[in-house]
Amino acid sequence: MPNRLAGSTSPYLLQHQDNPVDWHEWGEEAFDEARRRDVPILLSVGYAACHWCHVMAHESFEDPATAALMNAGFVNVKVDREERPDVDAVYMDYVTALTGRGGWPMTVFATPDGRPFYAGTYFPPRPVSGMPSFPQVLTAIAETWRQERGAVEDAAARIGAELDRRTSAGAGGAPPDVASLARAVEVVREGFDGVGFGRAPKFPPSVVMEWLLRHHARTGDASALEMVTATAEAMARGGIYDQLAGGFARYSVDADWVVPHFEKMLYDNALLLRLYAHLWRATGSALAERVVRETTSFLLDDLRTVEGGFASALDADTGGVEGATYVWTPAQLGQTLGERDGAWAADLFAVSADGTFEHGTSTLQLRADPDDAVRWADVRDRLRKARASRPQPMRDDKVVTSWNGLAIAALADAGALFDEPAWVEAARECAETLMDVHRQGDRLVRASRAGRAGRHVGVLEDYADLAEGLLALYAATGEGRWLAWSGDLLDTVLVHFADGAGGFYDTADDAEELLRRPQDPTDNATPSGWAAAAGALLSYAALTGSARHREAAEAALGVYRLLASEHPRFAGWGLAVAEAMVDGPREVALVGPPDDPGTKALRRAALLADVPGLVLAVGDPAEAPSAPLLAGRGLVAGRAAAYVCRGFVCERPVTTPEELRAQLSS
Repeated sequence: MPNRLAGSTSPYLLQHQDNPVDWHEWGEEAFDEARRRDVPILLSVGYAACHWCHVMAHESFEDPATAALMNAGFVNVKVDREERPDVDAVYMDYVTALTGRGGWPMTVFATPDGRPFYAGTYFPPRPVSGMPSFPQVLTAIAETWRQERGAVEDAAARIGAELDRRTSAGAGGAPPDVASLARAVEVVREGFDGVGFGRAPKFPPSVVMEWLLRHHARTGDASALEMVTATAEAMARGGIYDQLAGGFARYSVDADWVVPHFEKMLYDNALLLRLYAHLWRATGSALAERVVRETTSFLLDDLRTVEGGFASALDADTGGVEGATYVWTPAQLGQTLGERDGAWAADLFAVSADGTFEHGTSTLQLRADPDDAVRWADVRDRLRKARASRPQPMRDDKVVTSWNGLAIAALADAGALFDEPAWVEAARECAETLMDVHRQGDRLVRASRAGRAGRHVGVLEDYADLAEGLLALYAATGEGRWLAWSGDLLDTVLVHFADGAGGFYDTADDAEELLRRPQDPTDNATPSGWAAAAGALLSYAALTGSARHREAAEAALGVYRLLASEHPRFAGWGLAVAEAMVDGPREVALVGPPDDPGTKALRRAALLADVPGLVLAVGDPAEAPSAPLLAGRGLVAGRAAAYVCRGFVCERPVTTPEELRAQLSS
């Protein structure tokens, strides 16, 4: 019989609707029940595409004996971290403080008022390698609660006081300057291993690579570009990249990008699509162009929803087996392609009898380009069709505001750079979906599903990432409504998320009150809401001349001066925004009829200019200006004209791409 989760809109919670566990959703009803029964809360946090969440569910939550222990001793609360990143952030602070590491599934035991006193991540069904079994943990916690209540309360009070003393690095002060940005590059260079940063498991450093590209563009520092190029190539040739259909998996379990954790997340692919487009702009790399085109196809073919938004993820598992859709043996290649082409493909994709994954299977790598393009295209096509006949991973089809904002930015940027109007149109349709479904007055909801808005309110990253995406869409289309809506979102950020000291909270001032109001300027898999807000504020100020938005961006960047010297790998987007601020950012106001060849040539030159944070406003002289940057600017001798400005102070207008490139390179 389905439990309380059956009415949820979250695909993750719906995965647990048939558990024998008496699950509650997060809310006062659960806490009231815990107080009434005088038992602890057992909080379980995960997400739909999480492999180890599935493992713990199969081993424990579907087991009647384990469920009986949970139901007897606890009020059990299930949370989708993607719908409630605020709840996840608050309790993850405790998990990392207690265990030294985080991850999902996250398992927290808390008092009936929500104060945590014990936690971990995955617990096995039986003791292993010194780790207690989940039933042992449940029994011990329930007994301690009954017999040593004072000790439990003391533990909750101690950890609460400790976390209360932890404060953000703080805003205020000057943004990173030229010297601190250069030092930050030196720090990340020390951790570069030739194919990326850090040890296994290795995550795509999308945001850091964006910053390094901007640093190279501003300074000409060849080492910054080399780190980006080497990492991007290693990822694109490794097993973390889908060599048949495009798109990146979440991370690599090894240090060389060979074996991925197979889930494919929207946010990773949106960030990497935009990164590879910018790498192509900087280098003209054919590999970068291929990744852009294939990853765009993956987004449009596999993640786009019927409403026009983008689904959150594809699962790591297929039928309970991790990676089953994607891995191959030499025999399977031969059966699909024939002996001759199968052997050629096995060599090309590094598929061996020993295997690179489990049970003699291999991920597909492409360590060198094939020497026969026609044969390569034919082999890939046949393998794609064969793979499509296999069982496919589940799709988490909820539409998350912030991640769709990242997708809008990526598609708008890439579509403009590669002159692919269909990509820009996909970005526009996504924005219209969010406008229709996710916008409620001046506020946003966090997510929707099947065109139905969810009940959870948006957090800072939703406003900031969507504002960033709308600004990119404005640059690609010149439609003033996107600039106007981005301004509305940023005004909400300044009114409801600002901390009064130059920084931002992750939740609004009128959002649900949790144990503490989360606030974090550091990046994770995506740019922090704080950094994303700073970047959108700076771009909006450059287009509108708003001193208020510029000052807010400068104040928010103050925290990144300290992070630049201590933890630059976790401050990539803030440092990328600071790179743009060093040089303005540069503003280009382009005035000309949209179909005029001169307008198109100037626009193309501006788009291809590798200038950190450049903003572009394009206006038809026959219409009202869509942005203040265009006001008072006109044609020159009847010809389309570009005005290169800093802070609305412009150089002489130019009418040829050559002149525009010269001004932008000075």
